[in-house]
Amino acid sequence: MPQPFLTLNNGVQIPQLGLGTWQTPDDVAADAVKNALKDGYRLIDTAAIYENETGVGDGLKQGLKAAALPREQVFVTTKLWNSEQGYDSALRAFDASLKRLQLDYVDLYLIHWPAPKKDLYADSWKALARLLEEKRVRAIGVSNFEPAHLERVIQETGVTPAVNQIELHPDFQQRELTAFHARHGILTQSWSPLGQGALLKNELIRAIAQKHKKTPAQVVIRWHLDEQLLVIPKSIHAPRITENFAVFDFTLDAEDRARIKALDAPKNRIGPHPDTADF
Repeated sequence: MPQPFLTLNNGVQIPQLGLGTWQTPDDVAADAVKNALKDGYRLIDTAAIYENETGVGDGLKQGLKAAALPREQVFVTTKLWNSEQGYDSALRAFDASLKRLQLDYVDLYLIHWPAPKKDLYADSWKALARLLEEKRVRAIGVSNFEPAHLERVIQETGVTPAVNQIELHPDFQQRELTAFHARHGILTQSWSPLGQGALLKNELIRAIAQKHKKTPAQVVIRWHLDEQLLVIPKSIHAPRITENFAVFDFTLDAEDRARIKALDAPKNRIGPHPDTADF
């Protein structure tokens, strides 16, 4: 089974599985990205606040050369941080990210958080719409947006985000929000897809892994794929990067998915709520 792609609302194809680089130090990001590209990953996710765009850019440059891959075959995402929100500052921040990544364009640019207390996310979205118009990005989206935030940017610009990257894992499945996304043609991308490691010790997940002769991490990643979610597990360790990508030779059956669905509970949110997050 090959690496699956999903189609964004502007027709751009996005790999369903990618490498996340949150908490990946700049000096090890290059090796992580190179290893991922060697293993077949074709989506790399970073952000200005991760402070590793330089390392990611180095890894892309080296990995593309080593694998003899054209730039167009790798999908690169980065994000606008809260302190840079606003129309003009968002444009400047994008230029700075592009320079650190050593790229001519990025495939997806996201507003990292709505930061509603700043009340600048609508202006920031207008800046992203301009970048899309100018073809400096192939698609634009958001991260950690709730329905009210999404409705506002759509109403003010007529441009619907292609992606909303949110905390999502079997313990916290965000079904109301993902249903909103589906109604508006927005793809859902899962951050902390393994529940920051907690799910790897879950007895149900471990039992399903044993049944399929897979690891708990592979079962959880497969669950995201089977749910038609985009997913970006993070690792800096080469064997784990390889393991996380070895998920295309099995699927979960209806019983597996029903049992995993029952794990969902609102109390299992790990990160802050977007309405109250104050960065």
